[in-house]
Parts: sequence; structure tokens; C-alpha cells
Amino acid sequence: MILLSTIKRILTQLRHDPRTIALIVVVPTLLIALIYFMYDGQPRVFDRVALTMLGIFPFIVMFLITSIAMLRERTTGTLERLFTTPVGKLDLLFGYGLAFGAAAAVQAAVAAGFAYWALDMHAAGGLGLVVLIAVANAVLGVALGLLCSAFARTEFQAVQFMPLVVAPQLLLCGLFVPRDRMVGWLQGISDVLPMSYSVQALTEVGAHPDPTGTMWRDLGIVLGAIIIALAVGAATLRRRTR
Repeated sequence: MILLSTIKRILTQLRHDPRTIALIVVVPTLLIALIYFMYDGQPRVFDRVALTMLGIFPFIVMFLITSIAMLRERTTGTLERLFTTPVGKLDLLFGYGLAFGAAAAVQAAVAAGFAYWALDMHAAGGLGLVVLIAVANAVLGVALGLLCSAFARTEFQAVQFMPLVVAPQLLLCGLFVPRDRMVGWLQGISDVLPMSYSVQALTEVGAHPDPTGTMWRDLGIVLGAIIIALAVGAATLRRRTR
């Protein structure tokens, strides 16, 4: 019941923030359209890049939004007031994860549907699998954003975590250079970054008409990373006033 109340509160806040809604739903779609025109006349390249970006864009957007949102909860005293109620740390963080996960589902469905039907993107696997992996990656962004917000004191500091947390995963996920062609130590780093597995899962969907064991394994790793990040994030929730 407490968890449901937390989810309802967060979704209500989102509903009354049209700019955040636009950032969540509209921006990834516009970026996919930009990629389409960048690779005009190269449909196979567009299919490969756009499929991967359908997982990466939600991760970036949700990381940014949730890291700032949780920081505001901390700095405005909302978190202090919540801790005077029966709400627990896990209720709060999993509430954030589920609420923004619902927003991510809308985001992924809109962006993927636009890519498939308006931009004629092709993938061997079904649209549902693409949306599922994109949502998982978005929730991963939520979990890591919540975790990183614990180490920031201002919104500017929260944004500074982008190059620290997001950029290495973007560079080493296999988008620019196949992971098996990286030098050993870079491949080792890539192997412990969760985005590497979400990108690999999307690659499996793009290459196979049916779900593969590798895809399910990679999705399971992403889900495990989400749970770990939320659990560690719960340990960082501390009162800032006496």
C-alpha cells in the first residue's frame, strides 16, 4: 500500500510537469528521426544504429531526470518529511523505479512505434522485445540516477555524473567498436557495464526472429543490475537535518 502511494505521488508530479513529459516522450522520438535523416539512403545502417539507440536514449534521459528529481527530494526537505511517515527506503526507491518505469514504457512504445511504422525500421525480432529491452534500460537509468543523486549537492553536480556514469557505457557498449575487438582491459571494463548487455540483447533481437538464450541472459543481467543499484541506493538515503 505504501509502495502504491509512492508510485501515485510520483506519477501525479509527472503529470503536472509537461516539460518533463516532453523530455521523456518527445525527445527520444526526435533523436531517432534525426538518425534517420543522417543515414538517408542507407537503410541497413539506420536499422542497426536506430535499434541500438532505442535502448540508449531512454537510459540517458531517465538517468538525467531521476538524478535531478531525487536530488530535489533531498534538498527541499521532501525526503525528510517522507521519513516521518511509514514509508521505507526501499518503498521510496522502488516506487521511483516503478513510476518512472511506467513512463519509460510509454517512452519506449512511442519511440519504437515511430521508428517501425513512420521510419520503416526493420529488425528480425518483434517490436515487443525491443520495447521490453528499452524499458529495462530506461529503468536501469532510473536506478543509477537515484544512486548517483546521493553523491551530489546541487543539480549541476548531478549533471556532472553524466560523463562519469553514462559516457563510458556509451563508448564501451559495442556501438562504436565491437566488444570482442577491444583491447583486453577495455573489454574487461565493458563486461561489467550493464549497458553492454542491453545493447547486446537488442543486437540479438535485430539478428534473430525469435528470442535467444543470449538475449534472455543479457536481459537478466540488466535486471540484476537494476536491483543492485536500487538496493545500494536505499543504503545511501540519510537524513540531512537533526
